[in-house]
Amino acid sequence: MPKCLVCYKWALDEKDIKIKSEDVSLDVTRAKGKISDFDRNAIEEATLLVEQQGGALDALTYGTSAVNQSLKDVLSRGPDSAYFIADKSAEKADAYVTANVLAAAIRKLGSYDLILCGEGSSDSFNQQTAVRVAALLGLPCVSYVLKLSVENGTVKATRGLGVATEVATVKGPVVLSVLGQINHPRIPSLKQVLGAAKKPKKEIKIADLGLTPDQLQPREVHRSVKGFVTHRKHIAFKEANTAANVAKLVSSLAAEGLQ
Repeated sequence: MPKCLVCYKWALDEKDIKIKSEDVSLDVTRAKGKISDFDRNAIEEATLLVEQQGGALDALTYGTSAVNQSLKDVLSRGPDSAYFIADKSAEKADAYVTANVLAAAIRKLGSYDLILCGEGSSDSFNQQTAVRVAALLGLPCVSYVLKLSVENGTVKATRGLGVATEVATVKGPVVLSVLGQINHPRIPSLKQVLGAAKKPKKEIKIADLGLTPDQLQPREVHRSVKGFVTHRKHIAFKEANTAANVAKLVSSLAAEGLQ
């Protein structure tokens, strides 16, 4: 019966993010939080595995104080308990810092047979956290997981590699990052939502992780984030003759430098 841990991120819901017309900066004042999309797949896959084989499943997250809003949601999706690191350092944390924090927390929590993550977060999607955590813990890592099975401590994972697939077999413990195609995350029932309130939640203080200031210093600096806006010229060709319209269109495109 495997002992599993799923790491997830509480991210802003992109559908609530607006682009300011004056400078195309992002307006997140009305943006609500959500469990990052692929992390929901990781939670679902770990939950299915424990439901089928028994065992235990914990959840772990690192973020600002906003991660408190995620606890009821994540626990309603299957995990038995949730651990969270809520710290101001998460505001500027990159994959380097995030991996350092998560790996230190995992060492504190103890050993796990499987550690699951989403392939990337729905905000930055840098695809670094899982492999960094694995390296810090000295564990193998299998990424791009489309299908997963565990038997007698051996993990068999089908990886999605563009137009091809690859089957990787590894003896646990192991870190896995899953793709969105691996499953369809459940919508928690009312019973599961109510039951989540009774499950244990524990905060881990970042000061108790033994990390140095350098390990909490981001290597990546975001200077600004701008929205992508398409500007159209709205040029219409309304000649009665279709050929004339086509000729004008071709001339217009040529004038813009398109060949």
